[in-house]
Amino acid sequence: MPTAARLIAAISLGLLAIVISVQVVPLMPEGTDFGYFFHINVVLGLLTGWIFMGRRVGYGLVPAINNGLTGAAVMVLWALFIQGAWEMFDRAMRNRYGGPFEALLAIFTLSLEYFFIIAVPTVLLPLAIGGCLAGLLAENVHKRWP
Repeated sequence: MPTAARLIAAISLGLLAIVISVQVVPLMPEGTDFGYFFHINVVLGLLTGWIFMGRRVGYGLVPAINNGLTGAAVMVLWALFIQGAWEMFDRAMRNRYGGPFEALLAIFTLSLEYFFIIAVPTVLLPLAIGGCLAGLLAENVHKRWP
């Protein structure tokens, strides 16, 4: 059911996805083709805010902070998985894998490599603060417009 809290949670995580994506770009190797990187991350932020965070509002201040932090973490995990799968498909089209299981394993390997690239304070700190603010904002909107 659409609510104002779901909308605000989706918009705030979408904005957080834009901010984090902009901060990740300089950390990637030179010459990286980003393609739909920003688009995918924003859509993931919107979906995570609407589906995951939006239904978990209305329980108070501390659960709101936890909701924001978990929403941000879920968004990052999905983004890592999808970006890893995208890169695996790109490599698979150039016949770089010996079989399907090697290609499936590469999704998780690439996702883990991407995680280690973004696991720096300049990315994780804004992610945590933005997640907390998104959770608090969604909670505040839920109290004003239930």
